Amino acid sequence: MQTYTGASPTESLHRRRFAILLAVAACLAGLLIVVVSPSARAAGTLLSQGKTATASSTENATFPASNAVDGDTGTRWSSAFSDPQWLQVDLGSTATISQVTLNWEAAFASGFQIQTSPDGTNWTSIFTTTTGTGGIQNLTVNGSGRFVRMLGTARGTAFGYSLFEFQVFGTVGSAAACGTTNAALNHPAIASSTENASFPASNAVDGNTTTRWSSAFSDPQSLQVDLGASMTVCQVVLNWEAAFASGFQIQTSPDGATWTTIFSTTTGTGGVQTLNVTGTGRFIRMLGTARGTAFGYSLFEFQVFTSGAGGGVGSVATPTFSPGGGSFATAQTVTLSDTTPGASIRFTTNGTTPTATSTLYTGPIAIATTTTLQAIGLASGLTNSAVASATYTIGAAVGCTQSNTPNLGPNVHIFDPTMSSATIQAQLDADFNAQKDTATAQFAERRVAELFKPGTYSVDDNVGFYTSVQGLGQNPDDVTINGHVTVDAFNASDAGNATQNFWRSAENMKIVATGGDRWAVAQAAPFRRIDLVGDLQLYPASFGFASGGYISDTKVSGQVSSISQQQWYSKDSNFGSWSGGVWNMVFSGVNGAPATTFPSPPETTLATTPVSRDVPYLFIDASGNYHVFEPSLRTNASGPSWAAGSTPGTSVPMSQFYVVKAGDTSSTINAALASGCNLFFTPGVYHLNQTLNVTRPNTTILGVGYPTLVPDGGVNAMQVADVDGVRLDGLLFDAGTTNSAALLTVGTAGSTTSHASNPTSIQDVFFRIGGEIAGKATASLVVNSNDTIIDHIWAWRADHGNAGTVGWTTNTADNGLIVNGNNVLATGLFVEHYQKYEVTWNGQNGKTIFFQNEMPYDVPNQAAWISPTGVNGYAAYKVGDNVTTHEAWGLGSYNFFNVNPAVTSFHAFEVPNVAGVKFHSLLTVSLNNQGSITHVINNTGAVTPTNTTPSNVVSFP
Repeated sequence: MQTYTGASPTESLHRRRFAILLAVAACLAGLLIVVVSPSARAAGTLLSQGKTATASSTENATFPASNAVDGDTGTRWSSAFSDPQWLQVDLGSTATISQVTLNWEAAFASGFQIQTSPDGTNWTSIFTTTTGTGGIQNLTVNGSGRFVRMLGTARGTAFGYSLFEFQVFGTVGSAAACGTTNAALNHPAIASSTENASFPASNAVDGNTTTRWSSAFSDPQSLQVDLGASMTVCQVVLNWEAAFASGFQIQTSPDGATWTTIFSTTTGTGGVQTLNVTGTGRFIRMLGTARGTAFGYSLFEFQVFTSGAGGGVGSVATPTFSPGGGSFATAQTVTLSDTTPGASIRFTTNGTTPTATSTLYTGPIAIATTTTLQAIGLASGLTNSAVASATYTIGAAVGCTQSNTPNLGPNVHIFDPTMSSATIQAQLDADFNAQKDTATAQFAERRVAELFKPGTYSVDDNVGFYTSVQGLGQNPDDVTINGHVTVDAFNASDAGNATQNFWRSAENMKIVATGGDRWAVAQAAPFRRIDLVGDLQLYPASFGFASGGYISDTKVSGQVSSISQQQWYSKDSNFGSWSGGVWNMVFSGVNGAPATTFPSPPETTLATTPVSRDVPYLFIDASGNYHVFEPSLRTNASGPSWAAGSTPGTSVPMSQFYVVKAGDTSSTINAALASGCNLFFTPGVYHLNQTLNVTRPNTTILGVGYPTLVPDGGVNAMQVADVDGVRLDGLLFDAGTTNSAALLTVGTAGSTTSHASNPTSIQDVFFRIGGEIAGKATASLVVNSNDTIIDHIWAWRADHGNAGTVGWTTNTADNGLIVNGNNVLATGLFVEHYQKYEVTWNGQNGKTIFFQNEMPYDVPNQAAWISPTGVNGYAAYKVGDNVTTHEAWGLGSYNFFNVNPAVTSFHAFEVPNVAGVKFHSLLTVSLNNQGSITHVINNTGAVTPTNTTPSNVVSFP
């Protein structure tokens, strides 16, 4: 099989023929075609090479915008075959432009403009032509700007626009001296691998030359550090241990995904290497390409030094403290190298040891040429008398300037007990009428949150699609609803069917429900932190079908009745009693839960939840200020976290959050993250053209009203670094129409870092492939970090939706969840309809409590669905062949092969047959006899019966 790395053979032939015809025509016409030497340049420095380039389109992935600024005339950018198109480069700072050189491939522009911009939005044309000749064009121009672009207005061929190189020459302001402060010190660092847990990436940025990072013994390997904001890098110092790199590159990146090489060598010497470089980026890495020894790559220290505006680093004199007082005694004046209005200043102090470093203040402040260290220190509550020296870092304007009484936008309705019941009821009814209809609201874009301030209300709230209902008290009993918060099979067209009651939630309130309350839901509909006085019905009033659901951190004084609910998971709650169950009812840490009697009745009960941490949530204090409460970690949890009083945890003021609302982009959100902000997503649909990078430990990202993140252009939606304590809650990831490798990735592959004392948690986070749009993603969630808590997710490859959004080759997705980290716990795991292994668990000592799955409905034929082991179909839940410890309770997998009922799956669960891998309470069901599952787990368990009853396995092995 011949592989082509450039254009297709047919396209290349057409272009060669076209070029020949042009040459012949020129000769026949007696024309002289002059090729200008690229060395014929006007005065100025080449500013564009290696900088960030973007384009209006690309012909395909082989011809990205970056090819036009890589200095390689063997690569090129090529656009779509239409007008207009553009290619732009970000020079990193404002420059005076004196020349632009265009090195065209055969597909040139006959009409184009050269434009400059200070911000990438407002453009000024500095050159225009309608008689472009192609070839190499050296254009003498006069303009200024940070961004420069070629705007093609007329193509010279039937193809697109295609440039081997786009070069911009000119001058920038006088260069600032290279700073003397290590910008990488104690910043988040990650690596492609570690030799073992003794040599983590963080050792290379801790300022301690007796500790080191060491990689696996293979090529290539990388070490990267997040500087926290985009900076101009002028020097890198590598302090190698004996295991050095003979070949390596230094690379920068704006986002941790797209990299530009600013230094490269194949003759590395080891020792201490000081490299003078020029580059710009927030992320910087050493990419080792060849080892100088048989071992891995090993660095005592990886130091980065910066210069210039927008990220300069400076130093100040040692602060003066009053004797024993621990506060600044006199004003310390600091001269700043960045006078950008509204820029942020971050002070970091070094204590008695080099590693005792903590961020003391992050702006914003009004920056003049000088500012007073004393005033900033006092305003920040600085009282550490052990501080011996201080450094500062100046960055771009920060997003974390939120008021503690924020405007949450038009999609958040906030109710006050002084409002009349009629006024509140009218708004609740209006929300419900807009959100209730399965046919029109299920895949619409309207999102809403209904928030109740502390007090008592007499209302009835019917909850429709994409609606969050929450109390704003610190504890559930601070908000009382004398009425109902209800989900039912509302529409006559549903015929009592609640199996599509997705994407709605109730949280953090007391409900006094006369006659009981009803929560007849399916997936992605959590019922959390509720104090319900009365009974709770989990089935439709019509006794029709329901397919949910999830309860956590809740107290129900009466009986919880499942009746027609097919499966349910309840966690960390108190029930008066429980009644009913169809296929799979699972409880952990629930007082009042029934005993384990699986399979008849199908109840599975664990006395406690091994590790638990309730969701972060918004509340308002007596002064009207908003906070986010972050509950503490619990082990062997039983009952609600608030059963004995207030939930233990930490209150974080809203001033430490960036409120994401309509109009926010990937850039504004990433800027907020880079400045140290948490995120509060308000209801809406957010399109992302770059990955959201979460790199700071203990970052909280909280959403209300099902904020929906849609990656565009094939980017991954979110990447969480391998750090402690990140909390993700209340988000919906909806795949874009260009395939993403993963929607959400947590941690770095191969990580050995323990996060047991402060894990990352993924809670009420949902994933959708297709349904509203024809989405595509290879995987929905990839978990690489150890000790991660996955608490209630629904990963769904849509089996129904808007026209043209669903089909075997339309909304494609291989995997719902891939777990590579060790000691990961999943409580409430819903994964459905993916085309290969729906869950793949490669990490050791994993645990799952409750799993609900439907295999893909739309398998066209058996030949299209054969696993790598050669058996029919893919298991819904596969434990990796090398795993020796894994345990799971309460797992169900169903099939409904409605496109081709002749399709079968050999088994639903595929695991190593070793003593440490244990499964309890498993079942399979063939819905309406549409195909079958031959075994439940491995070769154990009978084929699914034909009458929609389960095939059960009590325990395995």
